[in-house]
Amino acid sequence: MKKIKIHLICATRPNFMKIAPLYHALKNESWCEPAIIHTGQHYDYQMSQVFFNDLRLPNPDFHLSSGSGTHAEQTASVMLAYEKLLHEYHPRLVVVVGDVNSTMAATIVAKKLHVPVAHLEAGLRSFDRTMPEEINRIVTDSICDYYWTPSIDADQNLLQEGIKPQQIKRVGNIMIDAYCMVQEKISEHCTPEKLGLDYKNYAVLTLHRPLNVDDCETFSKIIHEIGKIALAVVFPVHPRTRKNLEAIGELPTNIRLVEPMGYLEFMSLVSESKYVITDSGGLQEETTYLQIPCFTLRENTERPITITMGTNQLVNINNLLDNIQLPKIGKVPPLWDGNASYRIVEHLREIIL
Repeated sequence: MKKIKIHLICATRPNFMKIAPLYHALKNESWCEPAIIHTGQHYDYQMSQVFFNDLRLPNPDFHLSSGSGTHAEQTASVMLAYEKLLHEYHPRLVVVVGDVNSTMAATIVAKKLHVPVAHLEAGLRSFDRTMPEEINRIVTDSICDYYWTPSIDADQNLLQEGIKPQQIKRVGNIMIDAYCMVQEKISEHCTPEKLGLDYKNYAVLTLHRPLNVDDCETFSKIIHEIGKIALAVVFPVHPRTRKNLEAIGELPTNIRLVEPMGYLEFMSLVSESKYVITDSGGLQEETTYLQIPCFTLRENTERPITITMGTNQLVNINNLLDNIQLPKIGKVPPLWDGNASYRIVEHLREIIL
């Protein structure tokens, strides 16, 4: 039997984590041939290749080399390059993940060429259309064919938007699959020990969203408020964030800047921390799974189950220190068990074979 070609679109660090478990599950199937399409949205070693190495992914089958630029430039670049690729290598199904520009771009191109699209992590909504990611989520979900959701709120969002129930399959959280897949290697990494940190006696900070880091006054206020925390705060600095940090000047002594980390190194750091302060999406999920308090510096989240059920709290710079004194004890949501990729494979057998 001729193998069915499936394209897995990835672009950024969170994408690599989401496609890795699915790629490993699919490559063992006799009926399909998964191909990794790297759009190039994150393209340097620290933002890209190190994650492929950590997650045991092979080199991408195709690299679109979209690079950086404005939202429009990046989207257009991916669309132009992926359209050419699809004309030459026509898959049976395109799988897009998450909510980055490449997700929306690949979906539009595939649908216009009549290639079915499945969205992994479908249905998440922040209901804040000032966020570029929200636009990407809405556009992608409005035109794709299959919806693989992580939680019941995502199902409900899709149903309210008119998606047919038979198109929706709740599979669980693929990010947890990635963690479980390499959990042993994470525990062997010993990042806190290498950094001279005491178990559960430090915090982890990640910030990259424009709302928090692009305005110098806002960013400076956040940094100096975090400087009042009576713990070491380890801050792996995103490239776009580091540039803005330089304008702040001298940093509080408890904040320790480190370079961006690979997946194994970073999750080793997070898993032994007392709590996490972030504006990331994925970390809200990983901390909920690990039962580590998470304080999210945002007005909203597209992952509300991490608040209603998990360890996450939405905070602002004025109430952060008060909330840190009242960490949440949450529960792990249903199907966040490390088996989402296998449920996806079962669903693919139903819809393709």
